Amino acid sequence: MESTQEINFLSILLPLLLLVFVIAIGVFLLNQHFQKNLIRQQLEREELRSRHQKELLQSNIEVQESERKRIAKDLHDELGATLSIAKMHLMRLEQMHPALESKGLSIGNVRNIIESSIASVRQISHHLMPNQLETFGLIRSVESMVDQINESKQVEVDFQTPTNPAKLSWEKELGLYRIFMELMQNTLKHSKAKNVEIIYQEKDDIVLIEYKDDGVGLPTEMVHGLGLKSMEARIKAIDGSIEFIRGEGFAARLSVPKNDE
Repeated sequence: MESTQEINFLSILLPLLLLVFVIAIGVFLLNQHFQKNLIRQQLEREELRSRHQKELLQSNIEVQESERKRIAKDLHDELGATLSIAKMHLMRLEQMHPALESKGLSIGNVRNIIESSIASVRQISHHLMPNQLETFGLIRSVESMVDQINESKQVEVDFQTPTNPAKLSWEKELGLYRIFMELMQNTLKHSKAKNVEIIYQEKDDIVLIEYKDDGVGLPTEMVHGLGLKSMEARIKAIDGSIEFIRGEGFAARLSVPKNDE
């Protein structure tokens, strides 16, 4: 009799245990599925946030470049033209009234000042929107900048490039050109360097750039300054990365994918 009761009890208990086990497995699987969905949603939100931040950054840079282009055009077309007209009038005045020079009115000096102003306007306009970048590309434009610096005899720049560098998108070439300008600006204004080495190389689908001068490095107030933040923003907008290297002199290492993602 007791044996029969035990069998009946087991026949009830085992299905209950099996049911509890199945429920436990189900709860575990549901929890795993919930956790995966939660992680996936978090990743999607992070991706959307990152994409939104990148779009805002790119939009901000596009607005800056558009404003630079407008100012460069105004400087070249309006102020440059006005100065050129003033120069022509002074040259005409020199021809018509040469006696003014003998009376201490040096028209020639005024003309020289205007000529210097015209050259400055052209240079500022060029820096704001380098037309040669669109015509000749990044490498030739940087080489031109390097030649101008070397001609000053104040700093010697060694710019090393591959024989046939790949053509990058306009956004990447413009971003890298602006970064080159900012790097050189830091060297010329702050580092007191005599030599600069720039190595531009390509490995697989990546452009690698190493920049280093032999100066005293950046002052403490410049480490988190607007110039460095501007470079970080520009490199991020073109899917690249930049690392400022501490040590002797001022150094930076850049990495940019050749192709747009």
